[in-house]
Amino acid sequence: MEDALIIDLYWQRSERAIAETDRKYGRYCMTVAENILRDREDSEECVSDTWLRAWNSMPPARPSILRAFLARITRNLSLDRWRRRNAERRGGGEMTVLIDELEECLEGGGRVEESVEASELAGCIGRFVSGLPEREGNIFTRRYFFAEEIPEIAERYGLTDNNVTVILSRTRGRLKQRLREEGFLQ
Repeated sequence: MEDALIIDLYWQRSERAIAETDRKYGRYCMTVAENILRDREDSEECVSDTWLRAWNSMPPARPSILRAFLARITRNLSLDRWRRRNAERRGGGEMTVLIDELEECLEGGGRVEESVEASELAGCIGRFVSGLPEREGNIFTRRYFFAEEIPEIAERYGLTDNNVTVILSRTRGRLKQRLREEGFLQ
């Protein structure tokens, strides 16, 4: 079913909207959640919560890209669950590595979890990623938005793990420079 028709079902308050959303985007949202949580049960709960959040958001929202709208909801719910789950036992796991990697771009600017929520910073990062060459932007997004592991990314793009690591390191360096230029860093 086309996205516009699914969105219309939400606006009509038809329960069929959730079934169609799950049919079309269930596995996709599950992958987003599992990349962050690494736990099937928690991921399933986040995906279910995504459908509820989408139901409560439409109307008034009418997303132009349903897939991105759902991915963002799933990602935010998954990150919230990951933070709650790891609040007492910091240090370990893939998300900690991702946060540490991005913190080098924000030298002394506080915790990434808090900083990224600032809309101006998010806008700056979004513009930066949009301006990257396609492959670099996709690699950066797969690593830091979808929390994919380096070997997965390397396989997808026919690169070695080391190539991906170097691309990410250089891209983070350019992001750090952009953040400096736009006044987010000194």
